[in-house]
Amino acid sequence: MNDVVFISNTGLAYTSILLLIAAGISAFMRLGLTRSLLWGAIRCVVQLSLLGYILTWIFAVDRPELVALLVLFMCVVAAHTATRRTPNVSSFPSALAFISISVSTGFVLIIVTALVIRAEPWYTARIVIPIAGMILGNTVNGMALALDRLYAEVKLRRFEVEAYLALGALPKEAVIESMRQAMRAGMTPIINSLMVVGIVSIPGAMTGQILGGVDPAEAAKYQIVVMFMIAAAAALGSMLLVRLAYKRLFNADGALRPDLWK
Repeated sequence: MNDVVFISNTGLAYTSILLLIAAGISAFMRLGLTRSLLWGAIRCVVQLSLLGYILTWIFAVDRPELVALLVLFMCVVAAHTATRRTPNVSSFPSALAFISISVSTGFVLIIVTALVIRAEPWYTARIVIPIAGMILGNTVNGMALALDRLYAEVKLRRFEVEAYLALGALPKEAVIESMRQAMRAGMTPIINSLMVVGIVSIPGAMTGQILGGVDPAEAAKYQIVVMFMIAAAAALGSMLLVRLAYKRLFNADGALRPDLWK
């Protein structure tokens, strides 16, 4: 199988029908999302179109410093997004999220490109950037859930945590169960995906390869790699963020910060 399925500009224009269906449902149900949906669609088209041209240039140049800068920029945006998707957390520093997501993404990225795919060289732009995008796109959700759950759990267990502290427990010991719950929340989405992939859903990466002419069996191998690397990145990123974040729940004296619950 080597016949690539191309999408014409006319065919792409027809996809607006699908968006109009979503907008129509929003308007019919009076959800108040129509304007946001249309604005999001415009941004999607513009951003992806620009990305296509930028990646074409980066792939042609294929300089490691450009690849590194782009991946770091993606990590910055992902960290900012993760800390803004947390209704139970206010003014959380993006720097801590950036450290967590950069370390987890970089670690998994090196393993996949250098050991699994064995790209030559391993920092090839055509391979590194799409893989980094898949890792970040899925890890950011897990990290946001973990961070939000940590604060929610500690708030819910506030008196229990304070009792542990009064009995002489260290801050980490007092919130360890909340940290575990936060980790579970961060890893639940990818675990659910692992359970149903190939039965309920055919992921976008595998679908794209099949439409691009790749043998389905070979596409399945790549999808397994994708699922496993997302699981590792989500677990590592959530663990790092939770371990960095719990310290901000306490003041210098090791007591819970009262301003967090206002």
